[in-house]
Amino acid sequence: MRFTRFLSSTISVLALTCAAQAATITGSVTGPDGKPFRAAFVQAQNTKTKVTTSVLSQNDGNYHIKNLPAGDYEVRIKAPGYQNDQTSNLTIKDDAAGSKSFVLKKGKVSWADLSFQQARVLLPEAPGKSTLYNSCFACHGFETRMYGRGFGLSDYQDRVSYMMTTMHYFLAGRVSEQEQKDVANFMNDMFGKDSKLPKSPEDMPKYGEIVHAPWSDEALKIVYTEYEMPTPSSMPWSAVEDKDGKFWIPMYGAANRIARLDSVTAQVEEFTTPHEGTAAIHSAYPAPDGSVWFTQQGSNKVGRWDPKTKKISEYQDAYLPGKEGTTAGGSKHTLRVLPNGEVWSTGSPLTRFDPKTEKFTSFDEVPSVYGIAYDQKGKVWFAEYTPQGIIGMADPQTSKVEKYAPPTRGARARRIVVDDKGVVWFAEFAVGKVGKYDPVAKSFQEWQLPGSAPTPYAFEVDPKGFVWYSSEHQDVIGRLDPNSGKIIEYPLPYSENTMREFFKDHQGRMWYGTPANNRVGYFTLDE
Repeated sequence: MRFTRFLSSTISVLALTCAAQAATITGSVTGPDGKPFRAAFVQAQNTKTKVTTSVLSQNDGNYHIKNLPAGDYEVRIKAPGYQNDQTSNLTIKDDAAGSKSFVLKKGKVSWADLSFQQARVLLPEAPGKSTLYNSCFACHGFETRMYGRGFGLSDYQDRVSYMMTTMHYFLAGRVSEQEQKDVANFMNDMFGKDSKLPKSPEDMPKYGEIVHAPWSDEALKIVYTEYEMPTPSSMPWSAVEDKDGKFWIPMYGAANRIARLDSVTAQVEEFTTPHEGTAAIHSAYPAPDGSVWFTQQGSNKVGRWDPKTKKISEYQDAYLPGKEGTTAGGSKHTLRVLPNGEVWSTGSPLTRFDPKTEKFTSFDEVPSVYGIAYDQKGKVWFAEYTPQGIIGMADPQTSKVEKYAPPTRGARARRIVVDDKGVVWFAEFAVGKVGKYDPVAKSFQEWQLPGSAPTPYAFEVDPKGFVWYSSEHQDVIGRLDPNSGKIIEYPLPYSENTMREFFKDHQGRMWYGTPANNRVGYFTLDE
């Protein structure tokens, strides 16, 4: 009966929301040659809520931004290699339409327009580059934090020092003093005010090799709706829906907060964890009782937000002796709450937390693990982000662990999900594949993803059975049809997506966080 009432009220809210969101902004995009311009992003931002909707111009140059709430909007255009300074202010009412057309002027591609992989190809080899890519770019890239700041060498040295302190739990023992100097020098030479690079990557000899092929007509159907975080540099890692239709957001690094988003009003309420130092909240997940649990990678703790008091309690797991305060000594990474209330966390190692006894149980046979999911029987599935790339299953009833090796070695399985049929899907980050494991048939199947560095990270299966992934290094979102093997790549309205997890909501919309851009949002297809 509770579910029936919830469903009824949800339908009523959706009906009211849809009725109120009937306004439209339309227009056309024309290139410098006077011809229709396809695949330019047109963005409409509500000036009050700061919610931004992004669509692409179609083959005829036209675009349609649908289902907008009445209000004041700033409409702008983004197309790499063209001047993006055109904006227009529109006021639209319910059931009304606003219009704005754009004529593009030729410009230059910016270094900030590039993906990780494109820049890896173009940036010259020098001391500091490998450290930057292998350690610093684990959380962000250069586009939003290093490029275009007008920094000098001393500024970059300060930033390196700051990161070594703030991210000590992760960087300790990984980056030597000499490597720190090399990173600062490299950033200064590449991105500083006296950069040795050409002003535009278009002027680099290998630029033609890194340009993405024209987007397919199907790719132009994607629509992004995004919410800005109220606090700068919050590093929102993901967004997952609770039973009341609100979305919970873990904020990574030194932000030390979780947040609750009302997607209708765009209001964000933040809650600070008591931890002093860098909590590095990596994952948040609502529990059946209305509480929200989250992991602190920087402190090897799990936390619980109480829905009655709105206060946070923390629970400390033990470190390995001599490795306190580092991920090598213990960490909490991605978390799920089972229907019985147990809290399971990946990291170092796989752990189970019983809220009743407030005790952790470690699975030492799973010493380093990344993704986690549970199936309809309550069994916990995990992906080991190790050179072996093993996936496995832990039985909460018996504590027995079974492991299964995918066909491709060195896959570094990262995210893992279980669909409504009990089939296990996982992202093979290092080899750029989507993997499938059928627990009944005990068989594997793999699909190779396109591009030179597909690096699938955020990962989910939608209600229609399509498998979605974000490419960490290529700045695209992809959709695999397992039945046909067809893969569609979709562009993003900015570089450095850094998406960590996908979560589908009750409407089937796919939610994500983009930490580098300080936003959360969802995407749909205008079909």
